[in-house]
Amino acid sequence: MTVQVQVPRIAAGRWTASDSRTRIGFTVGNLGRPVHGSVACGSADVDVDDAGSPVRVRAEMDLNSIHTGIAKRDSDLRKPRLLDIDRNPSMVWTADRFTGHEDGTWTAEGEIFVRGTRAPLTVTGTAEPAAPDGSWIRVRASGTLDRATVGIRVPRVVIGRTVEIQIDAWLRPS
Repeated sequence: MTVQVQVPRIAAGRWTASDSRTRIGFTVGNLGRPVHGSVACGSADVDVDDAGSPVRVRAEMDLNSIHTGIAKRDSDLRKPRLLDIDRNPSMVWTADRFTGHEDGTWTAEGEIFVRGTRAPLTVTGTAEPAAPDGSWIRVRASGTLDRATVGIRVPRVVIGRTVEIQIDAWLRPS
């Protein structure tokens, strides 16, 4: 049996993320236990072509907003050996290579820029209308970052090698 998935058509143009509704979360191992955290989306734009396909995305995260629920750990993340937030207060992800899949998901191949270093970061997710009049789109996506590719080198037992990223972005036409 073949199942057809109805992929919503998204209007062409630039879509901008709502900073108050968009959530970016992460999960990483710390001393063998999962730690969940969040970081604020400072700004994000997605350009959509006339066929309703994404062609470019740029998202900037405010690392000063990093929150893991433990103030000491958040303070440690600011240090030069980890995120070096005082010298690099933002993290930027861009993508311009997108692949649509039959199940309605999209894969966006891009780069993350953090700590003065660029590394590949692929994100996979879905876009769906979030308002009947087409004035909002909700994008739910996830990706996995190898922290060593951005220069964070600490023993794996202290901080897990991979950081799982979860995105819940609400976009409206610019």
